[in-house]
Amino acid sequence: MNLKDIVRRHRLLLIAGIGLGLAGAAATLAQPWMLGRLIEAVSRDESLAWPLTLIALFFLADAALSAGHAYAIGRAGENIVYDTRRTLGGRLLRSRIPDFSRLQLGDVFARTVSDTSIACLVIAQALAQMVTSVFMVAGGLVLMAGLDWKLLLTTVGCLGTASAGALLLARQVRRAALQNRENVGAFGSALQRVLGAITTVKASRAEERETEELAALADRARHTGIRVTAYGSLLTPAMNVGTQLSLAVVISWGMARVATGSLSPADLTSFVMYLFYLVSPLVMLFMSISQLQQGRAAVQRVTELGAIPQEEEQEAAGTTAGDLPVPVTPADAPAVRFEAVGFSYQPGAPVLRDVSFTVPSRGLTAIVGPSGAGKTTAFQLIERFHTPDSGTIRVAGQDVAALPLARLRSLVGYVEQDAPLLRGTIRENLTYANPSADAAGIARALRLASLEDFVAGLPDGLDTELGERGAGLSGGQRQRLAIARTLLQRPAVILLDEVTAHLDSDTEAALRDAITEAARECAVLAIAHRLSTIVQADRIIVMEEGRVRAVGTHRQLLQDDEVYRRLALQQFAAEEAAV
Repeated sequence: MNLKDIVRRHRLLLIAGIGLGLAGAAATLAQPWMLGRLIEAVSRDESLAWPLTLIALFFLADAALSAGHAYAIGRAGENIVYDTRRTLGGRLLRSRIPDFSRLQLGDVFARTVSDTSIACLVIAQALAQMVTSVFMVAGGLVLMAGLDWKLLLTTVGCLGTASAGALLLARQVRRAALQNRENVGAFGSALQRVLGAITTVKASRAEERETEELAALADRARHTGIRVTAYGSLLTPAMNVGTQLSLAVVISWGMARVATGSLSPADLTSFVMYLFYLVSPLVMLFMSISQLQQGRAAVQRVTELGAIPQEEEQEAAGTTAGDLPVPVTPADAPAVRFEAVGFSYQPGAPVLRDVSFTVPSRGLTAIVGPSGAGKTTAFQLIERFHTPDSGTIRVAGQDVAALPLARLRSLVGYVEQDAPLLRGTIRENLTYANPSADAAGIARALRLASLEDFVAGLPDGLDTELGERGAGLSGGQRQRLAIARTLLQRPAVILLDEVTAHLDSDTEAALRDAITEAARECAVLAIAHRLSTIVQADRIIVMEEGRVRAVGTHRQLLQDDEVYRRLALQQFAAEEAAV
């Protein structure tokens, strides 16, 4: 993501705003000269109507141009913020899972929400203000030189010293601002971590400990924020000292020269007016420099986040599954095939080793094995959340590495173990993967997931609002809604990652029937620990330490595989104990 390109899209509005600001500055610079002419007219006993009319017109023009300048720059800044957030949001959603998982969510929120606002609004407004202020200062100095160059040299000497100090302060502001943004991001990450596990925090009686940790992070942000404020608060006084010193010297020396007749009262009045008029643009200039330094810190953080590696460029361009050509699939092609697949999250620590298996185009296939065997990793490789280090994975006969992501993920439906749902209505969650689903398809998905009666009994039915992560539903209901969402997608392959873990016996029995019916239409590949799911599978793949050690039916594996027999006997013992 390039912020320069985003700013360039709105350059016409920025140029218009800067043009209005420059025109307003020109009208401002004309006012002291007009006042000098008014004084001359008074001294010559001439008519004051024309000078007063011109001064009034310049005042009105200055006010109108300043208002137009502020509106144009403000609008351009808001447009830039919008484009930056839209672009950054799209890049985050299309980022590669391994790279996204390394980010701290609180820091991501801080960069996306507050840093984008600071970076774009400050840069647009401060940049425009800097251009206008430079014009005002330069124009004022030129006009002051025309009035009296000796007084100008005195003024420049006093203001130059103050300006050098202000530049040093502006540099310190930038350093402090960058540290402050990092501390704010760290606080946001910690807050996100705690709020995401608030029930665990309460159950562990860790409220006080977590509060102290959050307070410590907030205190760091406070200290760096105070440093930014301290350095920024010195900028205006530094310029005021130079201005006041200049004013004292100019008035005392100027009055002495007026007394000797080497300087006219009208020119001294105009010079002093220009000196007053220089104060505001000089202060604004160095405030703009300070704001730009803070904005640069925010730009750096936004740019770093925008550089997150992306998935396919085709997906980044916004291509949808409906826009993609459907690849030719052999009629007898298996739903999923692993061919000598190897994968590791960290170098030297393989999670999958030379894994090969086949999932038929119809029926239920279960994957079982001890924890850490690589079962969920295999699912994530099918969805191409990660890329295998070696070997080939095929879905519907096509190499997943060659399939466009939108096409691949329309062929594969994935139900995760914790069944994440989004804030919104039941309908919005249900149709999330298929927004155009019709009423018949929705009713079918609800029936298959055993949710039909539950939804019908709600006062608002499908329009019932859910809280964060599906708050308002039980664990089993969230799981079944996630399954219904996948069934509504009508995929060629359904991946079920331990979906029966949160279900009671009656609901599990209903869900088993739904899985059996879905398996008649497509392939269902399920990670399962419960014996009830294992027994009904058409075939079972046993994994251990990242390898496939056996494939067969429940009866065959009980006889032939020691690991499967141990897992099954443990399940039998647990179920007998429960009874």
